[in-house]
Amino acid sequence: MIIGITRAERFSPNSIDNDRAIMQAVIGLLRGKMIAEEDFCGLPPAPGNTILSMARLPRTLQLLKQCEASGTTVINPARGVENCRRSVLDGIMRSAAIPMPPTTGKDGYWIKRGDAAAQSPSDVVFCENEAELELAEKRFTDSGITDYVVSAHVCGDLVKFYGVEGTGFFRVYYPTEDGISKFGDEKRNGIAHHYDYDTGRLQSEAERLSALVGTPIYGGDAVISASGEFFIIDFNDWPSFARCREDAARAIAGLVERINENGK
Repeated sequence: MIIGITRAERFSPNSIDNDRAIMQAVIGLLRGKMIAEEDFCGLPPAPGNTILSMARLPRTLQLLKQCEASGTTVINPARGVENCRRSVLDGIMRSAAIPMPPTTGKDGYWIKRGDAAAQSPSDVVFCENEAELELAEKRFTDSGITDYVVSAHVCGDLVKFYGVEGTGFFRVYYPTEDGISKFGDEKRNGIAHHYDYDTGRLQSEAERLSALVGTPIYGGDAVISASGEFFIIDFNDWPSFARCREDAARAIAGLVERINENGK
């Protein structure tokens, strides 16, 4: 049995239909069953059971851990989703020397909620200088958010990447050119200049990060500087793949079939 768990709508800001569409596409290829995250109550242990999960609710992740413990294959694993919390992810990336923005700079700062994925524009805030950053930190703490991360803004081309670990599937797009956006933060980096950079190295670092985090189905954002250096500024479990849905669905289905056949 193959079950696909869709993401709770609060975790799909401005992307509810796209998030649902990628799961529908994958489940259609695998002839599985789709269920809403809020309706998932676990799955009895049975050989061959596979759960494809976009879930993020703590309750659902705990249920998925129980399923994993009983032998059910879960993609993405619950622990990998938890590792995508910004504060946890920040620590993993720095420990592994993944290319990422410095903590200080001269072009502004980003402060991001660290305990959960962004659910509203107020969870990710740009600050022009240290004075604005100090005020933003106070607003976060006053609203009860004490877990947050701060990074320097990096000038350059913003790109979005999508991958499925171990399948060769990796796509890179310039979001300022296609108008697809959740909160409009992409505009901060301006029009893309298409600076030259090593796409293969970006894929290699993204794949390394996906393995470290434990999310074989992943997406993220990076900034390419004028010198060709890149910085990964965001990394997420199971994005919508809206720019490449059909190809991504085939890659994900292939990953699932390979895991079920080989057990890895």
